[in-house]
Amino acid sequence: MDFELNADQKAIQKLARDFAQGELRPHARKWDESGEFPKEIVPKLAELGFMGLTLPEKYGGAALDMVSAVLVIEEVARECGSTALTLAAHNGLCQKHIFHFGTEEQRMKYLPDLAAGKKMGAWGLTEPGSGSDASGLQTKAVKQGDHYVLNGSKAFITHGSVGDTFLLLASTSPEKKQKGITAFVVERGTLGLKPGKPEDKLGCRASDTAQIAIENMKVPLDQVVGGIDEGFIDTLKILDKGRIIIGSMALGLGMAALQASVRYAKEREAFGKPIAEFQAIQWKIANMATELEGARLLLYRAAYLQDQGKRTSLESAQAKLYASEAAIRACNEAIQIHGGYGYIKEYPVERYWRDAKLCEIGEGTSEVQRMVIARHTISGSA
Repeated sequence: MDFELNADQKAIQKLARDFAQGELRPHARKWDESGEFPKEIVPKLAELGFMGLTLPEKYGGAALDMVSAVLVIEEVARECGSTALTLAAHNGLCQKHIFHFGTEEQRMKYLPDLAAGKKMGAWGLTEPGSGSDASGLQTKAVKQGDHYVLNGSKAFITHGSVGDTFLLLASTSPEKKQKGITAFVVERGTLGLKPGKPEDKLGCRASDTAQIAIENMKVPLDQVVGGIDEGFIDTLKILDKGRIIIGSMALGLGMAALQASVRYAKEREAFGKPIAEFQAIQWKIANMATELEGARLLLYRAAYLQDQGKRTSLESAQAKLYASEAAIRACNEAIQIHGGYGYIKEYPVERYWRDAKLCEIGEGTSEVQRMVIARHTISGSA
């Protein structure tokens, strides 16, 4: 069992770290305060191959393994959670759905522009009345001759207002509930596709999130992605990968909180000595470091298994659950270590906490992860 990164993985880790420190760190607070999507960063991400992390070179991707993708997302998240979320949604959801389940014609049509950052990808499952329970999905797709007509709405869609290529899930067989859902790919400007205004969020404020209205939108049959009524089954496979990426984002934010805490504890003095010398602070830092290292190992294991072509529903859920909750605990402790300064925006730890909270909710809440883990464990699949 080898826990060492190989030379290529170390190189991509350094590339991502240098980029994040140079291009993201100086702007992260400003982007957070404005809540505006920083379009200017997209070409720079694309130049490094980060807009097509694991896509084959045939489609313009960087052809990285999943472990390398984890490293990139972690390093980006250490400096800007919003940018990490942008990469997670673009790479792990819209792009992956088309790559794994689309036709070769669809791959060639959509993936090169996504990998080049010329177009932003959005993926829409969640609705105002259905999130964790996909059986409550209300967007309908009715076949009429050589096309489908879609009506409904989507909520909390990353890149909902800035997206160019949308992968949308709709019910084609309502009586089958989640087993009657189909995926469709459409582009900005399609008649009946109406992106809403960006949401004003707690965290990841510079990552675009918006509702989407769908009104009598005609979609040709050749824009169905995957099989009819197989969209949700395909979605579960996509989420196995996406949850690893969101867990990596959480790890990066937790590590940023830990590093900030160590720096502050060495500089801040109380009762005549640095607070890093007090056992109460040392134990907080020890717990943070240990839990985050545990999260890292779970994420690397899940990513490694993905690279071996294995299904990782259990491993992905465990990694995402533990990493997201470990990150929140680390950010909580970081704020506590900083005391009053942790509560003001001059110090970044409060932003880390706000950004990390999304990781307990997005791509399956912690409660959903526990359902997945329990189901596998009880059934004997663990």
